[in-house]
Amino acid sequence: MFPPAVFKPEVFSRPGAPASGLIPGTPSAGGNLLRKRPYSVALDGRFWVGEEAETLHAPQKRNALQTFSQAVLPAALLHRQRWRLGSVLADFLFLVLNFAVIGPLGVLLEFAMERDPAVFLRPLLLPVSGLGLLLLYGTLLTLLAHCEGVYKADAVREPREERLVLGKAVTWATLLVGAAIHQSGIHVISIAMLAGGASLTYLGMIGWREWQRRVAARGIENGRGVRNVLIVGSGIAGRKLAAYLDQHPAMGLVVRGFLSDNRPIIGDVLGRIEDLARIARSEFVDEIILTTPQQRELTRWVIREARRNRLDVKLIPDLFGFEAEALLENFGSVPVLTLHEEPIPALGLFLKRSVDALFSAAGLVAAAPLLAAIALLIKLDSAGSVLYPAPRVVRKGRNFICHKFRTMVTDADKLKEQLRPCNEREGPFFKIKNDPRITRVGRFLRRYSLDELPQLWNVLKGEMSLVGPRPHPLDDFEHYRLEHLRRLDVTPGLTGLWQVTARRDPSFQRNMALDLQYIEHWNLWMDLRILYKTISVVLQGSGA
Repeated sequence: MFPPAVFKPEVFSRPGAPASGLIPGTPSAGGNLLRKRPYSVALDGRFWVGEEAETLHAPQKRNALQTFSQAVLPAALLHRQRWRLGSVLADFLFLVLNFAVIGPLGVLLEFAMERDPAVFLRPLLLPVSGLGLLLLYGTLLTLLAHCEGVYKADAVREPREERLVLGKAVTWATLLVGAAIHQSGIHVISIAMLAGGASLTYLGMIGWREWQRRVAARGIENGRGVRNVLIVGSGIAGRKLAAYLDQHPAMGLVVRGFLSDNRPIIGDVLGRIEDLARIARSEFVDEIILTTPQQRELTRWVIREARRNRLDVKLIPDLFGFEAEALLENFGSVPVLTLHEEPIPALGLFLKRSVDALFSAAGLVAAAPLLAAIALLIKLDSAGSVLYPAPRVVRKGRNFICHKFRTMVTDADKLKEQLRPCNEREGPFFKIKNDPRITRVGRFLRRYSLDELPQLWNVLKGEMSLVGPRPHPLDDFEHYRLEHLRRLDVTPGLTGLWQVTARRDPSFQRNMALDLQYIEHWNLWMDLRILYKTISVVLQGSGA
């Protein structure tokens, strides 16, 4: 498929060329000067260049100036990212210019409406004290735009999507600055002026990017700013990539053709993979894109050839047939490609935690007299502590102490194993209707679920939620099967779907099915409905 690792053909040499390899100073396809070959040998009438088996050298060490630049200068000033600084400065410039003209425009509009010459006596430009607000506004705007990927080199968006993203950044920046002006009480910029400036800024940012696209398109038509691309592999991935680049000419990447060992050399298939260097020179290629990473040795050879000829190399990873928006991260020096991430309802979880904290804190304050009265009754009814620290299993299999009012005699845990033959529940559950270990006050507390009130403290601490699967004791957890562990993927709750729909159902499988239904279909509205139904269940006194 390609020449041996020890000798590679000197495809740039012509018959009669000197055996010293490439002519010094010959520009490469990428515009750089190729390094002189160490030596070459004539085999079968062709020049072959000797090389070591491994040619993927480590990157050169940075000199002192490069190290200083990396440590001190902002990333936007570095060579490959300077264009980002230009985009950021352009957005800043639009913002400043818009607020410079919004004052006179407002005066003219007011004069047109009221016909009062006195309006021209007002200051037309923003006062110096407002420059700080403009700086804050511009910083927020570019920061939010950066979070949306506006300044990413590989962010190629359709105009409609781009308008939505920029609109979101401008809107949120304007709202935050407006809130700051309102709270500070220093009204150097009116709300109307802020809204008008935001509208002009948004239109300016959209217009600037549309102008950039048109300039890039004209430049590409004239051959300026174009990078020629050669795709190694003519399969589905390579064809899809070529079609995408053809549909987005503003990227400035022009596919010159394909290299393939499996397709006839006709049309856009320019040659075999072993012809890479020759075709790259003849087509003035700047970039190689490899679409066959599953062939390890071939991939290594292509990368070596591309680097030897000073060509950029990109690789389409093998996603094993799955459609994915892959994310590349670096864990130290190890690149990691993320193929799939489960969506996390971040806003919903934040609201759930906020509701938990608010309701649990309010509940503890409101129920303080009731908690004190229950504690006194427990003390008067039986010997022992008021609270029972119940070991439970929390999310991801960790243990925690679930606080409850004590409803049993002090040695209840020791008596549990003796009573297991009387268990009235199926599976890992343990429950006896007339449990002899329960005290008189404890039976009343359990009937109305008042023994669970101290768990509001667990909710406030974040160990539990108001709604979720109930935490099971450790000995029940030890009887879990593998499929039961899914209920431990979420935070346990003070109440749950099982408590309001099948509280007296003895089936553990029924309990598990309801817990999994809650986990898979959770939303905040479901939590509120369960809380509402819990109040009804508690008032009916249907507890154990």
